[in-house]
Amino acid sequence: MTGAPRESRWSPLLTRADLAARVDRLGREIEADHPDGVLLVGVLKGALIFLADLARAIRAVPVEVDFIAISRYAPDTGRVRILKDLEADIAGRDIVVVEDIVDTGLTLSYLLRQLEPRAPRRLDVCALLDRPGRRIVPLEVRYKGEEIPDVFVLGYGLHYADLYRNLPVVVEADPRALREDPAAFVPALYQPRPAA
Repeated sequence: MTGAPRESRWSPLLTRADLAARVDRLGREIEADHPDGVLLVGVLKGALIFLADLARAIRAVPVEVDFIAISRYAPDTGRVRILKDLEADIAGRDIVVVEDIVDTGLTLSYLLRQLEPRAPRRLDVCALLDRPGRRIVPLEVRYKGEEIPDVFVLGYGLHYADLYRNLPVVVEADPRALREDPAAFVPALYQPRPAA
């Protein structure tokens, strides 16, 4: 992991190979803990890319997938709401909530409080990235790909102004540059394909 972003105002944090290794490890851990199968609940939109790779990495047990979307935690109101609910009945099932990043824990804590009364047999959390230094609510992240310091990250589902989600890597970026221009890193991070 890196410290402050370089002069280019962004720097690599996790390469494709790093991500593949973490996803493979997480898949094996989930298989071992859920021998009867698991329902992965992806938190939209950020977890979509990670969840797709994670579902493919779990090869020894049956996997089902569902999605939930929640609003961001609003610091001024303290409110979060469900924008898209699950389609599956989770009662008596092993559930792994899949997040791109766990930060303060406020929105994830709210989500878990909404799912627990639905009586899953087991309810765990899997996050690609965990930033415990910013945690406000105590929260266990059972499966974590990488613990990171308090840096701003983009790629592999993580975004700014809905840009950069499709990057196949995770980069640390200068949030000041993004506030000035959300597309500030597009020329550097998106390379044209070579001519065929």
